[in-house]
Amino acid sequence: MTSERFRFPGIPATADGSAAVVWVDSHITQGACAYPITPSTNMGTGYQAEVANGARNLWGEPLFFLEPESEHSSASACEGFALAGGRVSNFTSGQGLVLMKEVLYTIAGKRLPAVFHIGARALTSQALNVHAGHDDVMAVADVGWGMLFAKNAQDAADLALIARRAAEEGETPFMTVQDGFLTTHTIENLLLPEPELMKEFIGDPYAGTRLRNLMNPLQPIMSGVVQNQDSYMKGKIAQRFFYDRLPAIVEGAMERFYSLTGRRYGLVEAYRLEDADYAIVGMGGMVETAMATVDYLRLHRGVRAGALHVTCFRPFPGPQIVEATKHLKAMAVIERMDNPLAESNPLTAEIKAAFADALTGTPGFPPVGRIPIVYSGSAGLGSRDIRPGDLVVAIDNMRRDDGGSRYFVVGIRHDLALVPSEDPDVRPAGTFSMRGHSVGGFGSVTTNKVIATIVGDLFGLKVQAYPKYGSEKKGLPTTYYLTVAKERIRTHCELTQVDFVPLNDINAFNLGNPLAGLATDGMVFIQTDKKTPEEVWTRIPDYAKRIIRERRIRVLALDTVKIAREVASSADLEQRMQGIVLLGIFLRCTPFLREQRLSEAQVFSAVERSLRKYFGKRGEQVVQDNLAAVRRGYTEVFEVPVETMAEAGLIG
Repeated sequence: MTSERFRFPGIPATADGSAAVVWVDSHITQGACAYPITPSTNMGTGYQAEVANGARNLWGEPLFFLEPESEHSSASACEGFALAGGRVSNFTSGQGLVLMKEVLYTIAGKRLPAVFHIGARALTSQALNVHAGHDDVMAVADVGWGMLFAKNAQDAADLALIARRAAEEGETPFMTVQDGFLTTHTIENLLLPEPELMKEFIGDPYAGTRLRNLMNPLQPIMSGVVQNQDSYMKGKIAQRFFYDRLPAIVEGAMERFYSLTGRRYGLVEAYRLEDADYAIVGMGGMVETAMATVDYLRLHRGVRAGALHVTCFRPFPGPQIVEATKHLKAMAVIERMDNPLAESNPLTAEIKAAFADALTGTPGFPPVGRIPIVYSGSAGLGSRDIRPGDLVVAIDNMRRDDGGSRYFVVGIRHDLALVPSEDPDVRPAGTFSMRGHSVGGFGSVTTNKVIATIVGDLFGLKVQAYPKYGSEKKGLPTTYYLTVAKERIRTHCELTQVDFVPLNDINAFNLGNPLAGLATDGMVFIQTDKKTPEEVWTRIPDYAKRIIRERRIRVLALDTVKIAREVASSADLEQRMQGIVLLGIFLRCTPFLREQRLSEAQVFSAVERSLRKYFGKRGEQVVQDNLAAVRRGYTEVFEVPVETMAEAGLIG
């Protein structure tokens, strides 16, 4: 179907998963109660900023935000808000979600249709980790809440709406789940739901019967009672009425959403499974990488591979998974967690149970004559990188003559690990990628987001920008990535093949090889206080000089520290503005202006709009300071000539 057939095709934008959720919830909810915890903090602070700026929802009500003393208290506050008939949200992760657990049971038991948005995070175990993992959401998978998993920022926005509609129709609370940092903080192209769509799809909180004030003294009821042996079981089992109808309600909400927007969701999302022999099955961003890898395997190796994303983990879509995968020879279920004391990890175990039900003729399941071999893998714990090569070797493991390893890990060195023999480049053709090496606090991560926004909005290209955050903060090495392409970017992994490497700190040469994976005829930018090309070249280590000459890499340089010091109107901006100078360098040296044939006036008009988006709330002077820094980066960057780099005839 073409987009003309749908009334609400979406508002083109660039945003990360956190901003996508804030966009939706600040329009449709009445309030939020949350306690900040990484990596969901940006959702809470984004919502709180809307409240501070006087935002009102689509029905003209001022938004409400409460930050109590803990995540447990925030869940209790949401319970009270929902009991009074309010439409409420929460944003949390990791230990914060687990701390809420006893309250989550009561919210479900009272049939309160709250929606909590989770930046899924590894739980502290042998060590603290603030990055992506699914053990936090699996720790609360038994509390009676619906659970929808997003692969990217687009899913995060759309599922926030679908979860809200399903929660209120089904009188069941829901969680939306996105991978911490890998989705919550990754800037991508998406179509933001229009306010008119949200208003129609969700509906007035005071209209109809989907939201009920259980504290209305004119309709008194008793809630949260004590039930002894004669009553408790009756009340618990009676709740199956709500859960039995929930799959149809979720599917109905997804179908209604499709009819309005053209963006289709299902309880599961099958990719090239119709004729597949083998498949990767999982939840979250890794499955998009798997989809791109499937295309590579089919095109270059003739392997009939497919992928399956389990969008709805609760209610569990057993019949749909069986129907999509029953013809496979084998599937590898890869999960962002490990529970070695269980029979299998959670998703793997439930898929096996679904096939057991189908094999024994359980009503509602499609008939099957056999069960595909189910392999189980752990990957991406604590945001450990999941690469296309890891997914290739997971497919190869199922095709081995000896049957392969039924349980495996990828991405680390271990006796259980599968070792990739290749790591293919599965980016779209013609992709331009950047990998920056900086120091925390220099503003480089924000600059990367600004670059992505400008490239996406001004040049009409697809973008993906994300940082490799560490638990350590300011003053320590940071890596950030940007990919630009004409097609949607599906890979969610660190970039090893790049065209441009900015080094905001020349010490990056001493911390490894920052030029690794830099393409022939690529570019490197070096932050330096040296003023001549000869001085810049002298400071580069010999190993890097050899790489630069052999690959004909362009070397660009500028003292961004000096510019930041001269431009910043306040001392607190000096350090962070070092990174923003890079935006001007990027615009000057990358091919996008030339290819799009845009004037400098057009470009800097777009730059100013983007800077206002990120810094406008800090005042006009901050915007102008940043704009001046970009202009100076654009005009003052200089290049080390080929003649300066030539040695022993290697460059003529």
